[in-house]
Amino acid sequence: MDGTTELLSISAFARRVGLAPSALRFYDDCRVLRPAWVDGATGYRFYSPAQEARAALLRSLREAGLPLAEVTVVLDGPEREGREVLKRHLERMRDQTQTAKAAIAVALRSLSTAGSTTEARIGGVELASAVRQVVSAAAASDVELPALGCVLIEIDDGEVRLVATDRYRLSMRVLRPAALDGGPCRLLVHAADLIEFGQWAARVHEVTIQVGPDGARARSTSESRFLVTTDELFPAYREMLSALAPPEYRVIVDRLALRDAVNSHGDAARIALSFAGDELDVSLAHHSNAAILPAVCHEDLPQRIGFDPAVLASALEASVGPDVLLEVSAVDRPVVVRSADQGSFTTLIMPVALSTSS
Repeated sequence: MDGTTELLSISAFARRVGLAPSALRFYDDCRVLRPAWVDGATGYRFYSPAQEARAALLRSLREAGLPLAEVTVVLDGPEREGREVLKRHLERMRDQTQTAKAAIAVALRSLSTAGSTTEARIGGVELASAVRQVVSAAAASDVELPALGCVLIEIDDGEVRLVATDRYRLSMRVLRPAALDGGPCRLLVHAADLIEFGQWAARVHEVTIQVGPDGARARSTSESRFLVTTDELFPAYREMLSALAPPEYRVIVDRLALRDAVNSHGDAARIALSFAGDELDVSLAHHSNAAILPAVCHEDLPQRIGFDPAVLASALEASVGPDVLLEVSAVDRPVVVRSADQGSFTTLIMPVALSTSS
């Protein structure tokens, strides 16, 4: 040393950078943060103030949970590789956080409902309408994932939500109960059973859904019936919805006209939609001949987007009102279908790939 550089003992340096002396010794042994000088006689480590920035970054990365092998890439590797390491770690932490949130939410729901009873009172016709809209999104049969053949009824945050998905489509209807008492809970009911339940609900003025230690039941002023539930694990739909990218392209079109244009292609494997200006075009995937519908386009869609016509037509049939809003973030991302007349009903549809020849 030239005698002009201020050096700090390991204890003083540790206080400055917020690391324990034992951690500094460990990082020295790992060759991640070497002392500026080591006294050959005593073995004491001394650090330079110029090392504070590296030590602070090291501490931050470790607090963020970054493995030491990846820390060294960020500290000493090329900047491009360091950025990639941080992006991958951020995605990993985000996935872990979502998984933990879902697990904790399930645990909280089980704790809040253990030994207690929850009741939600809903208009019969409104409940029947929600069942009709959502149940068509459930899978007809799925041996691998039986939960996809069910409808989730979730009571939470002052709402009753009905949710179903078959992988290609997800439908959700949110109801505001006339009265709600008790903690959050969720039921998973087979879609086939819920269809018959919806037909019954349509004939009564009000339905009270009651969930307690003895199971779930629904009652009207004159009748009571059990709801047969299953313990299958339903997909984490809330995480799916929160992960949706903001829509880049929106188009409003006559719902029934679009449904009829889609249905007119019969048994086609896929159809293509495109929209620009004041028109929406519906065509077969490999043909340019299109049905042209008047539309309101907030942005022109730069590429055609493909759909399974049966899936799209079913979603349009389940919606209500004269108009439908399609929200597109990208041609390979889920498309949101909304009804202007019933904002509480939302459907997500997975697009399908169009070949390069289309």
